[in-house]
Amino acid sequence: MNDDDYSATELGSHWFEGPTPAPTPDRVEGEVLRFGPGVTAAAARRAENTPTAAQIWHGTLPGAPPPRRPRTRRLLRYAPAAVILLVVLALLARREYGPRAEVRSVAVTAPEGTLGCDGTANVLGVVRTDGRPGTLTYHWERSDGTRSDPLRETLPRGRKEARLHLLWTFRGRGTHHAVARLVVTSPSPRTAEATFTYRCR
Repeated sequence: MNDDDYSATELGSHWFEGPTPAPTPDRVEGEVLRFGPGVTAAAARRAENTPTAAQIWHGTLPGAPPPRRPRTRRLLRYAPAAVILLVVLALLARREYGPRAEVRSVAVTAPEGTLGCDGTANVLGVVRTDGRPGTLTYHWERSDGTRSDPLRETLPRGRKEARLHLLWTFRGRGTHHAVARLVVTSPSPRTAEATFTYRCR
């Protein structure tokens, strides 16, 4: 081959230049590196959707629902209603199970003198308490062998006396020495009685 037929061909610079250094990342997000032209669209989307450490720490992940309210805040919304409910329950418990009225004394008085024909005796029983609220349970017993059904008297707070009446009516002729007895069964058992005379000729 003749030297005149030979001609040098200009080679591309990539044949004699050294290897191209690795591209420098143009963005750093946590542990995800994005490179320039070599990044495909799919890889870019994947990198963009990958949470960073900062996003995880602050709870700001892309597309994530807004953070829930802390449980303590939700509970605090119901705190006033809970307090009111507790107060009401405490008052009811005190009313039902708190200290009851204490009976201090029981006395019975009958009409003075002699009860006449077909008369009605108004017998008065007085029960004195300590002023605490409660309910008296009692009944009347009469010397003719009869007794009343169980009766109740409610005592509000501050009331220290209960006045209980027995109306005892007589008919016909004769003489009867009557005894009226008041029997308190609760809150503490107490008994008192009074006597009077019925006379009709």
